[in-house]
Amino acid sequence: MAEPKDAVVAQWLQKAQRDLASARRLLQGDPPFLDTAVYHCQQAGEKALKAFLAARERPLRRVHDLVALVDECADLDPSFSCLGDDAETLTPYGTAFRYPGEESEPLASDAIDAVRCAERILVKVTATLAQPA
Repeated sequence: MAEPKDAVVAQWLQKAQRDLASARRLLQGDPPFLDTAVYHCQQAGEKALKAFLAARERPLRRVHDLVALVDECADLDPSFSCLGDDAETLTPYGTAFRYPGEESEPLASDAIDAVRCAERILVKVTATLAQPA
C-alpha cells in the first residue's frame, strides 16, 4: 500500500502532466490558443516542482513564482539550479495574457519554448523522484 505522501506526490505529478498535455493540445488547435497554452505550461512547472517539495515533506505554500520554487528545490538538491532559466521563462505566464491588456497573445515561438521549459522541469522532477532519496 502506498504511503499517503506518495499518493499526494502522484497527484501533483498527474496534474502537472495534464497541464502539459493541455498546453500541447491548445497549440495544435485551429486556431491555436497560445495564451492559454503558456498558462498551462506555467501550471505544469509549478505543480511538478510542488510534487518534488511534497516528496521531501516540505510545506507547500501558495506561491506561483517558479523561480522561488526552483530555489527552494535547489536548497534540497542543488542540481535543481539548472532549471533557473526555465523558471524565469514560465513564471510570467501565470498572469500574462490572462486578462485583456496590451498583449493578448504570446508569439507561437514563445509558446513552443514554454512547452519545452515545462517538459524540462517535469522530466527533472520525475527523474529525481525516481532516485533513492
